[in-house]
Amino acid sequence: MSTVILLLGGNRGETEKVFQQAIGLIEQQIGLIQRISSMYKSPPWGFEDEQWFLNQVIFVETTLAAGSVLEKTQQIERDMGRKKKTTTHYEGRLLDIDILFYDNVIISSPNLTIPHERIHLRRFTLLPLHELTPGFIHPVMNKSIAELLKECPDESEVKKL
Repeated sequence: MSTVILLLGGNRGETEKVFQQAIGLIEQQIGLIQRISSMYKSPPWGFEDEQWFLNQVIFVETTLAAGSVLEKTQQIERDMGRKKKTTTHYEGRLLDIDILFYDNVIISSPNLTIPHERIHLRRFTLLPLHELTPGFIHPVMNKSIAELLKECPDESEVKKL
């Protein structure tokens, strides 16, 4: 068994209900949900949008390989109505599921990078991670989530709901 840490994000529709549905599908298709963070509200990161995002971190125990987890999360996004991006820029979305960590595995391929390459730059990712696992050591940066949060250059307002 492996532990995959996922980040849910979205700012379209009824995001809390979307997350509940996504968590149900993740449990059906990927594995047993171990822990779920609180939801956090933050402004869009990297682009302008009137609607703020909700984010939530979940820990999932899985027998799937990392590549299979990626396929399943992308299928869940599509099944729940996520449209294919029309630009190369960030944009609002109903649901985004990012793989943050897969055990302590390091993967760098054209389709998948684990750990997620922008964890240390985003308060909206670090705060829910810190809630659940402040001492977890980032396998590439060799720093704890607590240390990464202290050093994070992102000064965005992130509110725990």
